[in-house]
Amino acid sequence: QVQLVESGGGSVQSGGSLRLSCAASGATSSTYAMGWFRQVPGKGREGVAVIDTNERTLYAYSVKGRFTISRDNAKNTLYLDMDSLKPEDTAMYFCAAGRRGEVAYLASGWYDYWGQGTQVTVSS
Repeated sequence: QVQLVESGGGSVQSGGSLRLSCAASGATSSTYAMGWFRQVPGKGREGVAVIDTNERTLYAYSVKGRFTISRDNAKNTLYLDMDSLKPEDTAMYFCAAGRRGEVAYLASGWYDYWGQGTQVTVSS
């Protein structure tokens, strides 16, 4: 069982930056695939960026080149560095962990554990 707690959300202006963190506890997250997803009211959960245990990454086309996912296994923490933020990035951002760590997909069904989310609001 893995518990995930996100932090770092907030309100920024268009073009600004934020860093999200996801602290994992209850198990060693280094063996898990990890990812960031986001959701706006009335829409499904969208995969943003994911990373597997070999640190291979995948990004949604809409964030590629602006967002960077990374993991610090010694700290059991996942990060998402978000630059050049746009109003369309406004959403609740969720951290996820999947037991099948050797590969990571942008599909939410691949993941077994979820955090409560942190809100990101980008104003124009």
